[in-house]
Amino acid sequence: MTLSSHSDNLSAKVESTFQITNQITDDLSQLLEMLPQEIRETLQQHPERDRLVEVVLDLGRRPEARFPGTAEYLSENPISRADLDYCIERVGMFSGDNRAGIERTLHRISAIRNRTGDVIGLTCRVGRAIFGTIGMIRDLVETGKSILMLGRPGVGKTTALREIARVLADDLNKRVVIIDSSNEIAGDGDIPHPAIGRARRMQVARPELQHQVMIEAVENHMPEVIVIDEIGTELEALAARTIAERGVQLVGTAHGNRIENLIKNPTLSDLVGGIQSVTLGDEEARRRGSQKSVLERKAPPTFDIAVEMLERQRWVVHEQVAETVDILLRGRQPVLQVRTVDENGAVVTTQETPVAPAAAAKPFGASPLSGYTQTARGGWRSSGQVTPMSSYKRGDVGRSEMGRSDSARSDTRDLAWADLSNVAPLEPLSERQQFDQLLNDSLSNSFAQMEPMGAVPTPGPNGEDLPLHVYPYAISRHQLEEVIRTLNLPIVLTKDIDSADAVLALRSHIKNHSKLRLLAKNRQLPVHVVKSNSLPQIIRALQRMLHIQETEDDESASLSLFYNSADEDEIEALEEARLAVEQIVLPKGQPVELLPRSAKVRKMQHELVEHYRLKSSSFGEEPNRRLRIYPA
Repeated sequence: MTLSSHSDNLSAKVESTFQITNQITDDLSQLLEMLPQEIRETLQQHPERDRLVEVVLDLGRRPEARFPGTAEYLSENPISRADLDYCIERVGMFSGDNRAGIERTLHRISAIRNRTGDVIGLTCRVGRAIFGTIGMIRDLVETGKSILMLGRPGVGKTTALREIARVLADDLNKRVVIIDSSNEIAGDGDIPHPAIGRARRMQVARPELQHQVMIEAVENHMPEVIVIDEIGTELEALAARTIAERGVQLVGTAHGNRIENLIKNPTLSDLVGGIQSVTLGDEEARRRGSQKSVLERKAPPTFDIAVEMLERQRWVVHEQVAETVDILLRGRQPVLQVRTVDENGAVVTTQETPVAPAAAAKPFGASPLSGYTQTARGGWRSSGQVTPMSSYKRGDVGRSEMGRSDSARSDTRDLAWADLSNVAPLEPLSERQQFDQLLNDSLSNSFAQMEPMGAVPTPGPNGEDLPLHVYPYAISRHQLEEVIRTLNLPIVLTKDIDSADAVLALRSHIKNHSKLRLLAKNRQLPVHVVKSNSLPQIIRALQRMLHIQETEDDESASLSLFYNSADEDEIEALEEARLAVEQIVLPKGQPVELLPRSAKVRKMQHELVEHYRLKSSSFGEEPNRRLRIYPA
C-alpha cells in the first residue's frame, strides 16, 4: 500500500517545527574485527563504510556487503569452512533463535545451519544507536499511552524502540524494563549498551519463553514502562494485554506494514482488539446497511497508539487505534496523520483524507480497503468508460455483489444506509475503474457535456433541481451506486430523508413501514418501489424516476453491470444467455434451454434474461439443473 499524491489530496499543516539532530554510534570497528582479514581490510577502505547494513558470508560463495539499495562482492575467493569458524570463535554463544552478538555492541550475527546443525552461513548485521530518531513522535511518547510500532524488516523499528526506552528512562525519569529476547535492543553480554540510558534489561533464555519473562518483569520489578521487541506469538500478545490491563505502559514492535496486516493476522489481532463475527438483527442490519453477519472489534486494543513506519523518515500515526480498526472493519478509509522530516530537520504533520480517484493518483490503502471515493452532497459521481461487451475478459471487470443463490428471485437482501458519524460513505473501486474515471473526467467537465445524459432536462421530473437526491430503503446500496455510476444518472443517494427529493424502497418492506410512508407523505415526497433487489428492477426504477427512456448507449452500459465481478466461467455463462436471447428467442420467438450451471450462475442468468423483459425458469435436478428462456 502506498500513500497517495500529496499535491492533490493532502491538506498540510505544520504542527511542530523543532529540529531533529541525529547522533549515530555504530561500533563498526568491533564488527570488522571478527571478519576474516581479507574481508576486513576491504571494508575498512570502503568509501561507503558508514552506510553498511550487513555482511553476508555463505559457505562456498563470495562474501557480500549490502548497503541501502545496493550490494557488492568483497572478494573473488569463496567463503571456506575455516572462514566461518574464524568468525564464530569471535562472537558470543548462539541462542535458540540462531542469533549471537558481540559484547557491549548492538551488532547481530545470525546463523544458517544445515540439517545436521552445522553453521553454513552468517548474516552480520550492523547495529547502530541513533539518538534523536523519535523526534517525530516524541509528543506521543510523553502521553504515557501504549505505542505499537509497525513496519517491514530493516525500516528501523528496533532502533526507534531503543531510543524510546532511553527517552522514557533518562528524560522522563520513568522505571523502564526492556524484554530483550535476542539481545538486539541492549546489545550482547551482561552489561547493556549505553544507548538504552538508565533503562534496565531482562534477557530471555529461549525465545519461546519471552511471554513468561514479560509477566515476570511486571510482578518482580515494578516497571512503569515495558519495552518489547518483535511480538510474534499468541502467548506474547496475551501477555501484552495482561500487562496493559495492569496499568503499565507498553512500547512494542510487530512485523506487519499496516494495521490491516494485524487485523488479518489471527495470531496478533488481539493487539488491536481482536476480531469476532457478530450476527445482527434485521433492524440493526438495515440501519447499518450491512449483511446480518459482520466483523466487529472484540475488545479494547492492547495498544492505544499505532505508528506505521513506511520509511525511515515517513511515519503514519493512528492516535486512536480503536477508532481506526472500527472504520476499517466497516469497509471505510480512516483519515491518516502522516509525519515526515523535511530537508531542514523540521517535523511536518499532514492530514490525508480519502478523495475521489480523479483527484489522486492512487488512494491510500489496498486489499479490500483500497481505492475509495467520496460522494459529496450536491456534487457529481464520476463514472468510468463502459467497455464493449465483446472485450470483457477476466481481470477487466470490477467487483460487485452479484453472486447470490438460485432462489434470490424471492430472496431480497435487506440493506439500508449506515448512520455513521464523522465517516463519509465510501465505495471500493478497482484500479481499472479508477483509470477509466480519470480518463472520463478529463473528457467531461460538466453534466451538460455528458453524451449519455444529453436527453435529460435541467429540472427534475417534479420540478426539482438535478441531481435528484434519493432516500433508499431496504435496497442494496452497492447495486444502486453501481447503476448510478455506470449509467451516469444525475442521482445522489442520501441517508437524510429531510434532504431527499424522492424515496426508493423495496415493495415488501414499504408495506409494513407506516412511519416511512407517513414521513414521505408529510414531506410530499414521491415513493417509488421495486419488487426485488435485482439489477433490472433497480435500473428501470431509477430511469422512471428521471422520466428518461433507455438509449442504445444506456442498453450497453446496463448490460455491462451484469458482468461486474464475474469470473471466466460466469462470463461464459452470461454470454451464452445473451446470445440465446439476441439470436434465437427475440428474432425467432423460440424457447431456448441453456447448459447446466451452478445455482449462483443460474441466478445471474435469470437477472440477465429479466433485463430483456423475458421470462425464464430453472428445471431439472442437480447437477443438471439448467435455465429455460421463453419468448415474450
